[in-house]
Amino acid sequence: MYDSGLSIYLAPTADSRDAWQSTIRHIALEGRCFVLACNQFVTKDMYPTDLACYSELENAPEIMCRGGSAIIDPMGEYVAGPVYGKEDILLADLDLDLIAQSRFDFDVAGHYARPDVFRLIVNTEKKENVKRFNEGF
Repeated sequence: MYDSGLSIYLAPTADSRDAWQSTIRHIALEGRCFVLACNQFVTKDMYPTDLACYSELENAPEIMCRGGSAIIDPMGEYVAGPVYGKEDILLADLDLDLIAQSRFDFDVAGHYARPDVFRLIVNTEKKENVKRFNEGF
């Protein structure tokens, strides 16, 4: 992923646990890229009352997913957010020069790479998840 020259990594999620913030900050820091992490803020009253399983929400907390959207810079620092407990739209001007500057001391796929010592080969050919037995192998 980093070898592709990634500048901005989009990380949509439904995980509002604190550990997710550590994950997205690590991705930004390791990849020396911006991370746009978008999460949902969902309350129980956002579900339609005619939903087939609505009665199962009776004992659920009022806030079902607390959010956590954030924008992270290439050094793992917050540019905007994280936003919890409300619906919001995050906006930020991204200084793309920070990407090159941050890669001076660590460039996971650039001048630190050693393809003569280690190489990752990825087969990107589309594969079927399920193959019926009678179709052969």
